[in-house]
Amino acid sequence: MVATLLSLFSVFTKTMADPRKERTFIAVKPDGVQRGLIGEIIKRFEARGYKLVAGKLLWASKDHLRNHYKDLADKPFFNGLVDYMSSGPLFAMVWEGKEVVKMGRQMLGATNPLASMPGTIRGDYGIDVGRNICHGSDAVETANREIALWFKPEELSDYEYANKPWIYE
Repeated sequence: MVATLLSLFSVFTKTMADPRKERTFIAVKPDGVQRGLIGEIIKRFEARGYKLVAGKLLWASKDHLRNHYKDLADKPFFNGLVDYMSSGPLFAMVWEGKEVVKMGRQMLGATNPLASMPGTIRGDYGIDVGRNICHGSDAVETANREIALWFKPEELSDYEYANKPWIYE
């Protein structure tokens, strides 16, 4: 039993210490779903070398969205954001890879699409800040909270990419 526990602890600590195992939460918002951009967004993350470990299409409840965006509850746009995000299906994803939180935010671009550089998802596809295609976690701690909010542990896949040696040193 002790050997089993030590073995599990060893696997857990290696996973937590491996920077290639960092995870982030990305959601294609209702405007991105309605515009058929799910595949394009997945394509960009995969082309970057990140690994999709979970994904699902769902229609989120207002209560779930209030919990997700609770840090924005005192903002004047909060109720409109919750109404908009619950107005149609969204595609929730978990991506894994080295510095995926930071790079995921850079790939999405600025929150306001008009301030986003061409080549970013929002810069290429967005126009209005209220219809900015995607949500992305802004920190590792936030990503962990958001992943736990949107996915059960058994929904997260743990597998190795066959092309891993071609992505990481």
